This record gives sequence, structure tokens and C-alpha cells, in this order.
Amino acid sequence: MTRMKKYVTAAAVAAALVGAPTMAHAIATANTPASMAGIQTAAAAKASSSASVRVVAPGERIAAAPKVQLWLTKDGKHWSTPTMTNQFRSVTDGNIDMSRPGVSLQAEPVEGRYFLSGVYNGKGDAATVKVKTEQGTVTGTIVRLAGKPGWGAWYATSKLPNGPKSKDGKRSFVHSVTVYDAAGRTIAKMTSPSFG
Repeated sequence: MTRMKKYVTAAAVAAALVGAPTMAHAIATANTPASMAGIQTAAAAKASSSASVRVVAPGERIAAAPKVQLWLTKDGKHWSTPTMTNQFRSVTDGNIDMSRPGVSLQAEPVEGRYFLSGVYNGKGDAATVKVKTEQGTVTGTIVRLAGKPGWGAWYATSKLPNGPKSKDGKRSFVHSVTVYDAAGRTIAKMTSPSFG
């Protein structure tokens, strides 16, 4: 019986030693989800910041807002809303001066919000667009074709404006539209546009 106790004791010690790395592994594994959560959070933050740029194929339609589609062709920006289908802003008809940086704005109410969009051109790779409105600043999404066409489009949504229009029937709801590169440098800016 004494010999049997020695074998059982030896087996228990061996199991404990063999189990030691397993226990360490279990402790490391138990800590991994927390550290992985930090890594995943950082990755999600990076993904969300890069999610403000969409590279599309010519004619590829994207859902820019509820019931709004937007697409690009080599000739410009196209979009459709429930009340106005197949709208177009050309980059080839001469209405946009492609020799210097610029950004345009089109705005219309859709589903209880303003759908804001436009075309930009300038040097650098656009990373984000900020639209300063009377109700605060909204961050939009850049849409561009693959390669370096020198222009792209942007879109955002905002709450509808408050208050009455000015005497001329227009209001300056959007104060500025600025397109930035990844380093925060301004590619193009429009200040104080007015629309009815």
C-alpha cells in the first residue's frame, strides 16, 4: 500500500508540473480577451476613421442616406432622392474650375433631414469632409473613383434648419464645407454658401 501511495503522489506531482504551463496558459488566455478588446477597439477606431472614404467603381450606386443613392462616373456626381431622381453635377462641362481647389454644395430635405452633397477638387488624397451648419459641425463621407482623377464627391446629413428665412427668402444654413487630407490639411473649402 505504501508503494501505491508513492505512485499516486508521484502521479499527482507530475500532473501538477505538467498542468503548470496549462494553468499559466489558462491565465494568459483569461487575460487575452481584455487585451484583445483593446486591440479590437483600436482596430475599430481605425476602421471607422477610414470608413469616411469610399472608393467606388464608375456607376456603382451607394446608399448615401435613407432613400438616397449616389454614384460617380468619369463625368461627375449623380444622385437620386425620392422627390428628384437622376440628378447630376458635371466635372467636365466647364462649370467647375478644375485648375484650382474647390468644393460645391447641393442640399435638399429627405426623410426629415437635410441631405448635403457636393463635388470637390484639389491636390492630395481627401480623407474627410466637415460641414459647419447653424446647428453644429457634421462629418461627412468622401466618395471617389479609383486612381487619381483629381476630384471626388462628398455627402453628409444634418438636421433641418430652425427659424425663418432671411428677407430675400434664402438662409445661410451651411456656413462652410471643408475637405481635408489624412494629415488634416485643407484640400478645398467653401465658405458661407446660401441656398433657398
